[in-house]
Amino acid sequence: MTRTLHEGFSLRRLRALCIKETKQILRDPSSLLIAVVLPVVLLFIFGFGISLDTNRLSLGIVLEDQGAEAQRFAAVAAGSPYIHLRFARTRAELATPMAEGALRGLIVIPQDFGARLAAGDGSARIQVLTDGSEPNTANFVASYAQGLFESWLHARADARGVSADPPVSLEPRYWFNPSTESRNFLIPGSIAVVMTIIGALLTSLVVAREWERGTMEALLATPVRRGELLLSKALPYYGLGLIAMAVCVVIAVVLMHVPLRGSIAMLFVATSLFLGSALGLGLLLSTLTRNQFNAALAALNAAFLPAVMLSGLIFEISSMPAFVQAVTLIVPARYFVTVMQTLFQAGDIAAILLPNLLFLLVSALFWLGLTARRTRMRLDG
Repeated sequence: MTRTLHEGFSLRRLRALCIKETKQILRDPSSLLIAVVLPVVLLFIFGFGISLDTNRLSLGIVLEDQGAEAQRFAAVAAGSPYIHLRFARTRAELATPMAEGALRGLIVIPQDFGARLAAGDGSARIQVLTDGSEPNTANFVASYAQGLFESWLHARADARGVSADPPVSLEPRYWFNPSTESRNFLIPGSIAVVMTIIGALLTSLVVAREWERGTMEALLATPVRRGELLLSKALPYYGLGLIAMAVCVVIAVVLMHVPLRGSIAMLFVATSLFLGSALGLGLLLSTLTRNQFNAALAALNAAFLPAVMLSGLIFEISSMPAFVQAVTLIVPARYFVTVMQTLFQAGDIAAILLPNLLFLLVSALFWLGLTARRTRMRLDG
């Protein structure tokens, strides 16, 4: 006798359907490509191809003053591992490289630099010209040049036996990401994008594929129930999502040296809840469109693009317009990105994790429930 959870629901039929769906996944090269190869490629792109760090800048230094002090400062600047300097005597010599983008900024040492420095009245100045077409880089160049000049003045005063200590000493310390590498921030967030691809994009094709191939009519002629059909579509891809998450974590920790400070148990819970949202949305799109091409386009616009643009992974949410910030509140990837970055960089911080996990739970129940409600076991849809 068939075991049942309640009347009409058969574990035997569910197991058979899951086996059928698993075999379909293994026989479909595109599914394996998206589920196994694409996540690895994306992680390497985010890890090595995309960086928000400014490690090597090309700058120009204009020595309008050819004195000894100006030469000493230029020599110190040239010894920095973060900048590559190009020397000139006039600004006109570097105007063209600056306009072409070959240089990100100019450090101008004026003609009276040595004289003002010798006066000792604190009036010595340098000018920093930056390329404002990239505001973040321009701000970095200005701040770095200012810090470089102040450090040089301090070292010069120490060499002369003069105290140059400021009244307040600033000692910065970076919590959670001491190395301040953007990779430690980007990789955990990019895993959310990978999970979105596996959850929403792949499952958006499964039901539509049954309709296009004509196998849905055969399924509808059997005693299969709606819950059995949806679970058989979701469970294999849930397992595939967990495998992809394990692969992503291994690559992030072992190959890219991104620290994982949270627990595996919390990571499993967060992944399961997020996959619930992604799988539910993908199945809903597949059920409504009944066409693989339309379902893939819908998944791209409804899941993948919001995960990249509105999750806070690349663009800071607090800097977005108020309306767009309100839209991000209903994007599950926003909460999963926060959870992943917290687990990797800080650990199991309940005050951050629990509210985000609660939303992911509500989102998973909503999308899975809506999918079950909209699925019709009839040919007329």
